[in-house]
Amino acid sequence: MSEEKIAPDGLAVAATLDAKGLSCPMPLLRTKKEIGKINSGEILRVDGTDPGSKNDIPGWCERSGHEYLGLKEEEGYTSFFIKKG
Repeated sequence: MSEEKIAPDGLAVAATLDAKGLSCPMPLLRTKKEIGKINSGEILRVDGTDPGSKNDIPGWCERSGHEYLGLKEEEGYTSFFIKKG
């Protein structure tokens, strides 16, 4: 498994998706839907509790032309940051 990429501080987030409590594949499906609502270059924050998202979200970003900015471990969940391509 690759080293986790930690998101930089102070990102200007355009939208936040609450995917806490959802299991695979729902966090990724919701992320795909939500990224369509923001403009290219804007940042989507995805808050989730599914451990599979740590592999799913970066891999999906790579395949779909979005930039994975990294994650932040929060109390009880993880935040993922995606810059729309």
